Amino acid sequence: MFYHFFYPLSSDYSIFNVFKYITFRSAYSGVTALILSLLLGSLVIRVLQKFEIQEKIRSDGPQHHSSKSGTPTMGGLLILATFGCSTLLWADLSNQYIWVVLVSALGFGAIGLRDDILKLRRGKGITAKEKIVLQVLLSLAIGIYLLYFDPTRAEYATRLSVPFFKSFQPDLGFGYLIFIVFIMVGTSNAVNLTDGLDGLAIGPIIIATLTYTGIVYICGHFNFAEYLRIQFIKDAGEIAVVSSAVLGASLGFLWFNSYPAQIFMGDVGSLSLGGLLGTIAVIVKHELLLILVGGIFVIEALSVIIQVGYFKYTGGKRFFKMAPLHHHFEQLGWSEPKVIVRFWIVAVVLAMISLSTLKLR
Repeated sequence: MFYHFFYPLSSDYSIFNVFKYITFRSAYSGVTALILSLLLGSLVIRVLQKFEIQEKIRSDGPQHHSSKSGTPTMGGLLILATFGCSTLLWADLSNQYIWVVLVSALGFGAIGLRDDILKLRRGKGITAKEKIVLQVLLSLAIGIYLLYFDPTRAEYATRLSVPFFKSFQPDLGFGYLIFIVFIMVGTSNAVNLTDGLDGLAIGPIIIATLTYTGIVYICGHFNFAEYLRIQFIKDAGEIAVVSSAVLGASLGFLWFNSYPAQIFMGDVGSLSLGGLLGTIAVIVKHELLLILVGGIFVIEALSVIIQVGYFKYTGGKRFFKMAPLHHHFEQLGWSEPKVIVRFWIVAVVLAMISLSTLKLR
């Protein structure tokens, strides 16, 4: 909105020329989302408490988590609202990728919202099958648009970028659409599995979003992309305005979600943020890098897969003391804040390694 209103005035008033710069609008979209989150956070918590939208702790989880019962949940609505408003204020709304990312976040968020509402009403959310089907359909719609309805990507649409290799870009053909679905659905659910401790999921989300903010800006800048020998994605730089807004909204949410949490994000938050992150990775063709950038989410998801598989294979034995992995460390005697901070440290290290791959090719 600001871009479309103020930038045309730059021909008469040079001061408004700053609105054409993605870096300027990205910075202020983040600040705007952060301020909105901090201002609205307490109000949202009070509203959720008033309507008794509160977390119900599962009996099969760690026993000391019972004290978290009654904490307001569905705080992901705060993240979606604040980053969405900030994006609409600061982004170039004629850019197609802005709307692709917003549709993805809102779509995955709607799936999570339905799950959260059903949990509150009947104590049980949507079935795993229904959740996966809805996620796959949404991912397919986004993937089909990017592959077949975006003419700017025709030359490289189905080619896969591989970290550390500048020339090896296999063409997956139709298989690339399946790959897109796997990345988006997998990331959404992996973030959901990670959201089990106060601030555990939102910390790596902030780190991963910050990392991809840099990546999308580089991919959308011809000179930087040419210098680093990575695929130039026309118009992708504008996504930095969205990712910065997500970063600001997430920081604001962390203010209230840090240990001991005053609010939980719920599935409406975890599914939407995971889906959004996967969508950004797909748009800028750095999907495989997401495995490293979001390594914490991958490890958490793998721990559940290993636990379930091992349990079935051995007829009832457990590989971990409890899954997802963060609960395993709790059972080993680590305090909740220690688990959270150490997972954040690992996320930072993985992000730094990820950024190094842009040069090491």
